[in-house]
Amino acid sequence: MPRLFGFDAQRRLREDEVVALRLMVSRGLTGQSNADVAVWANEEGYRGTLGGEWKDASVGRLFRNPAIAGLRYDDGELVDAGHDGAITREEFLALLEREKRRQTSDPVPAYDYLHVDGGSTCGNCRHWLQGARTNAGSPGYRCRPKGKEGRGGCGKVRIDAELLENHVGEYVVAELLKPGIRKQILAAQAAVRAQAEELRRTIAELEGRRNEAAILYGKRQISSDAWVTADGEITANLKDARSRLRYAEQMANFSLGSAKDLVRWWNRAPSASKRAITRLFLEDIEVFPASAQGVRTVEPGRVFLHWRKLPGLSDGC
Repeated sequence: MPRLFGFDAQRRLREDEVVALRLMVSRGLTGQSNADVAVWANEEGYRGTLGGEWKDASVGRLFRNPAIAGLRYDDGELVDAGHDGAITREEFLALLEREKRRQTSDPVPAYDYLHVDGGSTCGNCRHWLQGARTNAGSPGYRCRPKGKEGRGGCGKVRIDAELLENHVGEYVVAELLKPGIRKQILAAQAAVRAQAEELRRTIAELEGRRNEAAILYGKRQISSDAWVTADGEITANLKDARSRLRYAEQMANFSLGSAKDLVRWWNRAPSASKRAITRLFLEDIEVFPASAQGVRTVEPGRVFLHWRKLPGLSDGC
């Protein structure tokens, strides 16, 4: 039987692994999924005790093992196992509660939102709109209100996803139908490539800062609260930068090909292609509240499209 990650065969702590184990647990307890934790661990060069990469399932098994907290089960009760733990009893109990929530949750089929991660903003407070299903389960965009940590927007804007995406799509296709549009696409892609290079430098800098904080926490030179605060802020900035880079790379590599019927092409195009061409044309999609709850149309003045300043593109609507 392979030894437990973070421990040697005699269940003594292994300093070369215990830091990674604590960081993995902290990430799990701050909201990351097992799959996200596995991706992070692999990117950082950590491997399981048999040399394999981390997976969703292997992270889950590690998190469910009481030995990581120096505990064991005795007739269903958690008792002292007689060896040091890499994490506290309280942290392990939090992991068990997290697992319980994960198993009992009813997953909703994913919806591939076109205008999240900076693609659309709240007209009231300028906060990014995020994908969020309604109480009835329909996909939509919303300005999330501020949470306990003070992050979020005003919470006053919601709009049906299909309604917004179809509205934006009509204007984007109208641009695609204009003469000489391919020349404008090439000009936009050149500008986006420069943005992508700057984003790569920003990501490298943020990753360096996060690694420094992680080392300090792993060596117990800073408290868990201090590390969680620092890591949360850096992780949020990294998520933002990586999202922007992902879309920038999509835009830079996008090709309209030789499509003759652009309307038909748009209706059948993959979400990644629609997202890329929309980001090429639009710097922002600004959404304001409807005049009344339940309005199922895009009323005049509710959605403003901010076009990139390129020759031949629309000034706005």
